[in-house]
Amino acid sequence: MALATFAAQSFAADTFANDTFGGGILQGQTMALTLGLEGKLYYDESGVGGSTWKEIANVKDVTLTLNKAEADVSTRAGGGWRLTATTLKEAEITFEMPYDRANAAFLALRDAWLAGTTIGIAVMDGDIATSGNQGLQVDCEVINFGRTEELEDSMRVPITLKPTTSTTAPAWVTIV
Repeated sequence: MALATFAAQSFAADTFANDTFGGGILQGQTMALTLGLEGKLYYDESGVGGSTWKEIANVKDVTLTLNKAEADVSTRAGGGWRLTATTLKEAEITFEMPYDRANAAFLALRDAWLAGTTIGIAVMDGDIATSGNQGLQVDCEVINFGRTEELEDSMRVPITLKPTTSTTAPAWVTIV
């Protein structure tokens, strides 16, 4: 039985002499990983169709959630099983950044939330200018722009972004 191979751009783990399952399945195989800190988040105030991607470097714990909605397509021919077909795709981008009124990305996201305007977002697995890197590029609305004021921490801003209407559809892109 072969395990899935993980392709990545930078961090290659040592070759495993044995695995924790006791069968030596990974013996002689190398597994490559991409660390979370290598991911990059970008914004463009003019949207995905713009040409000025700016990195949001001061983010923490970016999460890109991709789902599909479901439709029940069960029939009697399903042999007693509920059958499902996927319908619309959904995306949600969440992250946290320091509350910094002098930071350009903070201001762009805050202003987009206040005005209810669209902002282009690219959630990439590496630098947006490096060939082979990939990720989601999408025009979003800022759904959540809060502020946490924990006693023993700096002020932070939890942010949630979701796709919105645009002349450019959301797309998974690979940089060429």
